[in-house]
Amino acid sequence: MNLPFDNEEYLSRQNRLFEELPPSTCLIIPTNDKKIRSNDVAYPFRPNSYMLYLCGWNGDEGVFLASNISGKFQSTLFVPPRDTKSEIWEGRRLGPEGARDWPVDNTQSIEDLEPTINQILNDAENIFHIQGISSKLDSALTDSREILDPRIIIDRMRVTKSKGEIKHIKEASRIGTEAHILAMKNAFPGIGEWEIQSIVEGHFMNCKSTWSFPSIVGGGDNATILHYKENSSKINNGDLVLVDAGCEVNGYASDITRTWPVNGKFTQPQKEIYNVVLEAETAGIEACQAGAAWNSFHIAASKVLAKGLVDLGVFDCSPEEALGDQLDPDGPIRNFFMHGTGHLLGLDVHDVGGGRKGDKNPGPTLKSGMVLTVEPGLYFGSWRNDIHVPERYSGIGIRIEDDILITDNGPIVLTDMVPKTIEDIEELVGIGV
Repeated sequence: MNLPFDNEEYLSRQNRLFEELPPSTCLIIPTNDKKIRSNDVAYPFRPNSYMLYLCGWNGDEGVFLASNISGKFQSTLFVPPRDTKSEIWEGRRLGPEGARDWPVDNTQSIEDLEPTINQILNDAENIFHIQGISSKLDSALTDSREILDPRIIIDRMRVTKSKGEIKHIKEASRIGTEAHILAMKNAFPGIGEWEIQSIVEGHFMNCKSTWSFPSIVGGGDNATILHYKENSSKINNGDLVLVDAGCEVNGYASDITRTWPVNGKFTQPQKEIYNVVLEAETAGIEACQAGAAWNSFHIAASKVLAKGLVDLGVFDCSPEEALGDQLDPDGPIRNFFMHGTGHLLGLDVHDVGGGRKGDKNPGPTLKSGMVLTVEPGLYFGSWRNDIHVPERYSGIGIRIEDDILITDNGPIVLTDMVPKTIEDIEELVGIGV
């Protein structure tokens, strides 16, 4: 296993964390448990993001333990020991000896974890541990004292990305960009949603990457389901297809959405909705300025969507009435735009730090080094029976999403190579068939 950053960056993160923790503290960060898919077949393992952030260990069964009980910060990484029989079946292990190059003071066998924790519980006044990740650790920490959550501090640290983190996100954005372009080039009427998925995710694999979330490929009315996941329908001539997909590089995610006609030609109603969404995305991106409030880009995009729907006759009211509350648009616009305009991006595709629609956290002030998505959309599901869906736009679902780096000189669109104007899309779709 190769570390994506030098040890100094990890040690700097650890030191920053412990500067905010009280004296006589023990911090315990486990990686994810293995998850069984069926019988003796496991799901592909993905390390816990907090483990990746603090020490980079991406193997299974790892635990990062650190304390300042003696007045000096000391860290230990517990890993599976060497075991020839297990290694024959599952692959070579580093063991504690091979993990000594990791950014920690000590390495030990995971088999020594329980007695070590028992000793620390006797000595430490404060225990910080992320519960709900490792069932074994949760059971072991039955001490009567309160278990404190370190994520309040770590999440705040993770919001602003280092130059090294931005490098990995840019690479994930590049690979994701290429995958979306390949999908557009190789599309044709009657193609299966699963075939587009295979083009996108096949490129991820070809670049030694993997998806950062299960790809959404929704043709026609399926595009009006926000987290559509079946990807099992054929896409008919004249239908739009919404592709929401991103990949990971060393744990860091990209997240891109494009919507385009499978036959390479937008209809007039499709153009009308598409142009409103594209204008809203442009306004949202322009609002991503360092120093702006988190909801600035959501409000900017929502205003454009509201005016656009009024201009198209979807609403018989003023744009202000369609928008509703200026601070958190909640008017009739929410019938067709029901999600937030974006989220933070990093080690998790919906990265920590707040700001998502429905969060109690109002979200952080935008500042240089943050990476986020801007992704307005409009959805006119013909299957909806709770609202009136205009016949002209029935069955149309459109979302456009890019990954944005906040800088002091304005926003940088990391995924701008994926075409998104009507003219550029129509020139690209199907040219590889």
